Amino acid sequence: MFFIKPPGVYAPQEDTGMLAAALRRESLRPGAEVLDVGTGSGALAVAAARHGAGRVTAVDAAYAAVLTTRLNARFAGHRGRVRAHRGDLLRPVAGRRFDLVLANPPYVPCPAPVPPRGGRARAWDAGPDGRAVVDRLCAGAPALLAPDGVLLLVHSAVCDPARTLALLTGAGLRAAVTDRQYIPFGPVMRRRAPWLEAQGLIAPGQDKEELVIVRAQRSA
Repeated sequence: MFFIKPPGVYAPQEDTGMLAAALRRESLRPGAEVLDVGTGSGALAVAAARHGAGRVTAVDAAYAAVLTTRLNARFAGHRGRVRAHRGDLLRPVAGRRFDLVLANPPYVPCPAPVPPRGGRARAWDAGPDGRAVVDRLCAGAPALLAPDGVLLLVHSAVCDPARTLALLTGAGLRAAVTDRQYIPFGPVMRRRAPWLEAQGLIAPGQDKEELVIVRAQRSA
């Protein structure tokens, strides 16, 4: 399948692949409503449409990502089922309910106390503990889930999966880590390794990180 990945738009990587595999294990009811938060190139939105979703809503803060998602949905033959919207995280879908929410948020710890509002780093920088966006998702996603709805969230173990589980279970969801995968540090993590080590977020000499998928489900 032809798939565009322009510069400046988050391209599918290992975390995307892990979420796509977790998505394929989910059974979607006919006409299922799916939300893809931080869609980037739209790879997961298209995967959800291919998996049988009735309608996929894709959200991203970057205009370029929204346009890329629309084009990739058209090239994949799913233009009618994938709708991309620009906006801040969950605000564009406030008040709606979804059978499945997919989330690949920024999760790389960075020295800046506040994540960037623009530029390429917006796709990965997430505050000193890497949780600036993850915590917002944990707070807002439960209200978006329909009865029996599922959240699939990917992030690095560097930013504390135990906290993610505690927040989601505290909100009344059944949550667990379902997938783990070790990958070599990418360019951003390699450049930032001395700072991460100084903060106690990685071990001395560490050059790999563990990615996790957290699955959380709302009761019927």
